[in-house]
Amino acid sequence: MKVENSKMVSVHYTLTVDGQIADQSREGQPLQFICGTGMLLPKFEGAIMGKEPGEKVSFTLAPADGYGEIIPEAIVDLPKSIFMIDGKVADELLTVGNIIPMADAQGNRMNGIVKEVAEETVKMDFNHPMAGKTLNFDVEVVEVRDVTPEDLASQGGCGCGCHDCEGGCEGGCDSDCGCN
Repeated sequence: MKVENSKMVSVHYTLTVDGQIADQSREGQPLQFICGTGMLLPKFEGAIMGKEPGEKVSFTLAPADGYGEIIPEAIVDLPKSIFMIDGKVADELLTVGNIIPMADAQGNRMNGIVKEVAEETVKMDFNHPMAGKTLNFDVEVVEVRDVTPEDLASQGGCGCGCHDCEGGCEGGCDSDCGCN
């Protein structure tokens, strides 16, 4: 069976960035995903489309095809006072390189990386950690199979918005979501 949309795909991969391994699957624990549901980068899925178990492929994604370019506006100086816990600045949090979960004014959650700590401010970077990076992948397709209702449940549904994948996606499911 070949990799195509609406199939459960298992791959082993190594991601190299700037000559260093940035991420990789563990032996015996391949990355599993339902192809075509937006769980992975579109160009990653495109590079393995049509491959069969046992096939290997190496490819490079430019920043625009990965996590985007660095957005200068996403690097901001914040008042140190917002990092207060019980009336005291949480200095243990404010270490360069530390990732701090935060929320914007609308309540949207995001992670910020501490870039610099000054007397009154903290420079935080809210870009994705891989933004601006060229991504080099080595991928081996391990398994391709039909999606099961258990797969859909473990992946949070099929993504069609109906929230009833086991019942056949009643109410507006598109035909290629993989659950009917």
